[in-house]
Amino acid sequence: MAYLDVAATTRVEPRVADVVLHWMTEDFGNAGSRTHEYGTRAKKGVQDARSFLAASVGAKTEELIFTSGATESNNIALLGLAAHGEKTGRRHIITSAIEHKAVIEPLLHLREKGFEVEFLEPGSSGRVTKEAVLGKVRDDTLLVSLMHVNNETGVIQPVAELARELRETSTFLHVDAAQGYGKLPEDLKSPIDLISISGHKIGAPKGVGALVARRRGWNKVPLEPIMFGGGQERKLRPGTLPVPHIMGFYEAAKIFEESRSRWEREARGMRERMLTALRKTRFHINGDAEHSVPHILNVTFDGLNAEALIVRLKEQVAIATGSACTSASYTPSHVLMAMGLPEAIASNGLRFSWFPGQVADFVPEEFVETVVHMQPPVAD
Repeated sequence: MAYLDVAATTRVEPRVADVVLHWMTEDFGNAGSRTHEYGTRAKKGVQDARSFLAASVGAKTEELIFTSGATESNNIALLGLAAHGEKTGRRHIITSAIEHKAVIEPLLHLREKGFEVEFLEPGSSGRVTKEAVLGKVRDDTLLVSLMHVNNETGVIQPVAELARELRETSTFLHVDAAQGYGKLPEDLKSPIDLISISGHKIGAPKGVGALVARRRGWNKVPLEPIMFGGGQERKLRPGTLPVPHIMGFYEAAKIFEESRSRWEREARGMRERMLTALRKTRFHINGDAEHSVPHILNVTFDGLNAEALIVRLKEQVAIATGSACTSASYTPSHVLMAMGLPEAIASNGLRFSWFPGQVADFVPEEFVETVVHMQPPVAD
């Protein structure tokens, strides 16, 4: 079966799996153990990983803490700023209606605690403009939280431009970079205050990520811990560090950096093949194709139920809808609905996402033949 759902997760690279196994079975020490070589080697490995990953987004080594992934990083960033907001009277937060639930749900929690949260809608392009965000910034705006790349449409948000504008204000910028990390490195080297990263989108194991908290001069982002016990990771993320996963993340990031130009070239080639094949069908691209990453494509086929198509092709290709499934029914994608798309389109968006080198067994033309067969004829 061809796997076209890398926006959900990627296969662990073989080199990465070897590294993880090594740190599980040979250099298996606890990075917090200071009395023997096993602990010393683990600590050194973690520090090397921290330095590399921080540098990959233009941050200092001490500005990166390890987490279990972007969801935890988002929670630390958003909930960790709450005390500062309450203390300073800055309770206004700006975000978008197309964020991942790992951002939306912590912000809804803050709203219940008395914060004012504004959810901006991007329009049919799926791209929130810099001007729309800046137009909402007030003296009491604590935070802007805007994702780097939308996980359903692949649309790139203007986070680098916002970072440069907000750096001169007292408003912090948080970016959920789960989908963009590694792919658009220059964006993340802009002066973003808080960056959430997840390893399993670039070939690392699930369960490891990072939060970058970039200083403004000598001033740290005033985060308070939301968990306690042990004091690891600058007291922001307690618990024994998962050294094998961290080292796997480190290896995956190195591999991705080495092969980024090839990745982009091959990802664009696959996109062109897909779009050429799809011309035989009646379809709509959901989101601004001019501001999208090359490896994610969201489309709706006229008159075709997305779930029916997935069921028809379940033995051939792994793809995803943007809909949230309940036990009784499928609901429209909150991302596509926030873009103002009709419910018939928002309910039937299909997301294709690929990793070059891992889709050689997928033939777009064969997929298209199935679509053409299932699509109803154009009414006279």
